[in-house]
Amino acid sequence: MRPFHIAFPVHDIAVARQFYGETLGCPEGRSADEWVDFNLYGHQIVAHLSPHAGPTHANSVDEHDVPVPHFGVILDFVDWEALAERLKAAGTAFVIEPYVRFKGQAGEQATMFFLDPSGNALEFKAFGDDKAIFAK
Repeated sequence: MRPFHIAFPVHDIAVARQFYGETLGCPEGRSADEWVDFNLYGHQIVAHLSPHAGPTHANSVDEHDVPVPHFGVILDFVDWEALAERLKAAGTAFVIEPYVRFKGQAGEQATMFFLDPSGNALEFKAFGDDKAIFAK
């Protein structure tokens, strides 16, 4: 599978560098005054300076309000648990605390949602079996 690329708005490049670089541990790539590339588990994400950022809607999923839009990565359970602990240690305010949704059903997954400092929603999840990613 090839890496994906996503560009998203942030209010402050320095704050984005701290959050994505230090809190999430994403190595930094190229940058300019108004944007910076990060390596998010092998995927290229680009923070662009913009006054307009943050989710605008929420949909109910498994009795939780899921922010839309959002982006993230499907990790293995070891990396997901390590990230959850890292975020808790950093004092992250979760939109949806780390938990397992759809227990015992098709698509059972560990998930967590949180916002970056500009209000962009991120979701990180893990499946016990990658075949469950698209299970109906």
